[in-house]
Amino acid sequence: MSDYLQSLNTDALTVLHLERDPSGGYQIKWPADYNIYTATVGRFLDPQDRDKPAMIFEDSDGQTTIQSFAQVDAAATNLAAELRAMGYGKGDPIALHTGQHPDTGIAHMAIAKLGAIAVTLSQLYGPDTLAHALNDCRASVILTSRDAWEPLRGEDFPHLRHVMMRDPSADDLDLGAAMTNPATGFTPELGGADDPALLMYTSGSTGKPKGIMHGHRVLAAYTPSINLFFNRAQDDPDAVYWSPSDWAWVGGLLDMLFPAWMAGRPVVTSLERFSADYAYQFMSRHNVTHTFLAPTAIKRLAQHPDPRGDHDLSLRIICTGGEALAAETLSWSEDKLGVVCNEFYGMTEVNHLIGNCAALFPRRPGSMGRAYPGHKVLLVDGDGQEVADGEPGEVVTPHTSPTRFLGYFNNAEKTADMKLGDYWRTHDLAVRDADGYFWYKGRSDDLIKSSGFRIGPAEVEECLLSHPAVAEVAVIAKPDADRGAIVKAIVSTRSGFEVSDALAQDLKDHVKTRLAGYKAPREIDFVQKFEMTSSGKINRRILRDAETAKAKTSALKQ
Repeated sequence: MSDYLQSLNTDALTVLHLERDPSGGYQIKWPADYNIYTATVGRFLDPQDRDKPAMIFEDSDGQTTIQSFAQVDAAATNLAAELRAMGYGKGDPIALHTGQHPDTGIAHMAIAKLGAIAVTLSQLYGPDTLAHALNDCRASVILTSRDAWEPLRGEDFPHLRHVMMRDPSADDLDLGAAMTNPATGFTPELGGADDPALLMYTSGSTGKPKGIMHGHRVLAAYTPSINLFFNRAQDDPDAVYWSPSDWAWVGGLLDMLFPAWMAGRPVVTSLERFSADYAYQFMSRHNVTHTFLAPTAIKRLAQHPDPRGDHDLSLRIICTGGEALAAETLSWSEDKLGVVCNEFYGMTEVNHLIGNCAALFPRRPGSMGRAYPGHKVLLVDGDGQEVADGEPGEVVTPHTSPTRFLGYFNNAEKTADMKLGDYWRTHDLAVRDADGYFWYKGRSDDLIKSSGFRIGPAEVEECLLSHPAVAEVAVIAKPDADRGAIVKAIVSTRSGFEVSDALAQDLKDHVKTRLAGYKAPREIDFVQKFEMTSSGKINRRILRDAETAKAKTSALKQ
């Protein structure tokens, strides 16, 4: 397999944190004092950079607010000083529940200045999911907004002592004031590369969401792949970044907000929910050039017959991940939208393993791409033995992978479960061809990937079982052409409850309210009884196989 970086000189490799190793491959290197703050906003406070735009926010009335790197830094210092005065500092979890608002970016910089840990919480979370995360990490302070917090008032968060709020009521701590009241005598306590920086809750195939801890080094380890999936144009002088993906998760935070600031370029954002029409208008208004979009979002954009004809777009680069990108979606992106679309692959625990860079090697429609530099990616069978090219196997990577997490928070057993010999498991199946391109073939476990979200069926089942009508339930992935998969629930009801469309809707609303809208089943089937395994468990394999067979039959009829 050819070395697609051979044209890069030593200086170019250094910028990417890459070094050639004696074997002919590459290693990703970073300094011991690497820190997310100093790698982003902290890099751009010199006289020539400090007044450049860092954050552009469009509110619901269409009014735009621009903050420079210096203004973001000053607000972060003020907030860090206030949090320190409240008793928070190095190693403390500080919960962020602020959405895609400038407050989130400022708060991340403040938390880094404290040496604390940012606990990233989506405003899509319902009270059960939020309570689990807050109780699991024992965060005693949360930064939030009134509209997101009002439905949660009265919920039981036993460890929470401080709620700092945007647009506070009389009894709340004022987040805006904390960002604007000038700090005096504040000295940052910056963590190093291996110090914990981010705690991100994401669903696994079993149980409630797991807290995934990353050190500051994760951003350094992402540097080569970020540069490649942005097609080696990360610091274009006119670059403007935007993504509808939630800043509580990797796609919005580590693949968009932080990369823009690493390059000294602005991020534009709003609190509007994604729709294709809004996205086109928003990107046109703000001259967006670089974006991260999940494949589902690209599919929705692709429903527009002539995007360039109807919108004055500056868009040049889409990076995408979270689910497989269909070949026809890639073709539309290039032929109709006229952009470079680079797919990449990984998981929150160990990310950016495989991907594309059209500037350096050709993409193959339907392929995940090739192993990114600094990463060793193998396909193995159930015994951990590497399979031959053309044979399906599970995607694994060595324990020394540079983008590896620090571990599941307070859950060493689950961290150990992710290991297969000397490798980290992904539970994703793929085939590699003779040229080193990987082709996604599905999951080896029950985790549901829908519209870029990772959804653990066990969590949804537990929520449904708390409804008085549900006796037994199995939650599975149903193949879906638009979303990759949807959440489907098969339910056996308790006596006294009548099966109806109204009951199905009530169950959907129950999950939507308690967990999150994206976790709610889109389809519910009712059965009188389940087929069981020999060990007395619901035979989910039969249910999954039946849905796969239906999907294949439906595709043949079309």
